[in-house]
Amino acid sequence: MPAPHRPGLRVSSGLTIPESELSWRFSRSSGPGGQGVNTADSRAELVWDAARSSVLSPVQRERLLERLAGRLVDGVLTIAASEHRAQLRNRDAARARLAAVVAEAIRPPSPSRRPTTPSRGAKERRLTAKKHRTDVKQLRRRPAD
Repeated sequence: MPAPHRPGLRVSSGLTIPESELSWRFSRSSGPGGQGVNTADSRAELVWDAARSSVLSPVQRERLLERLAGRLVDGVLTIAASEHRAQLRNRDAARARLAAVVAEAIRPPSPSRRPTTPSRGAKERRLTAKKHRTDVKQLRRRPAD
């Protein structure tokens, strides 16, 4: 079955990384693989220059560079996949992983928690429960003469 034509890597509804910004590197994968282990370049590395990408808005770029600072080398994000024996499956895994990492990095931050105060009923219930515990413990004490 031939691979479908891909104009780019779709990250989210509003962001698609064009194929021209993605580059591939292939190498021999480590681990077991049978006869082809020393001949097939099945490990796939997907490389994307996030710092110089034309598809990111300034806000998205800043957010991505800040959140992925530990994974970027000079603004370049590299995703390696070697879990499958076939290069094509490793390519698909790398594309999916890159899309997931970028989507998570550019996601806007969740709104901060708005502090609330307990309702009057909740305060009354708490105080009633405390009074009840006091009464129970008082009944356990030795009677005063």
